[in-house]
Amino acid sequence: MIVKEVEVNGSLYKFTLTGQVLSQVDRLKNLYSQAYDDPEAFEQISSDIAGTISNIAAAIEPPASDNDLDGVIQEIITTVDNRKAEMNKQVTRKRRRKR
Repeated sequence: MIVKEVEVNGSLYKFTLTGQVLSQVDRLKNLYSQAYDDPEAFEQISSDIAGTISNIAAAIEPPASDNDLDGVIQEIITTVDNRKAEMNKQVTRKRRRKR
């Protein structure tokens, strides 16, 4: 597990990247993509987006204010993306060493 602290609008927040948070971030990114690809379904998808954001927000301490929530969620998404890129690099290095 990775614990990360971020500052958003002068407030300090902490979150832990658990398997659940990782999967919720993936879900959120997929929902954003669906909303972009099918604007007519946005109202239906927006409910799922709000629920997923609420699930991710549960991992934030202290609870993020409404003004800061978007920024903290963006930091979580960036952290997850960076972590996945790091893991992919490690896998690639291991494969090259085996050759």
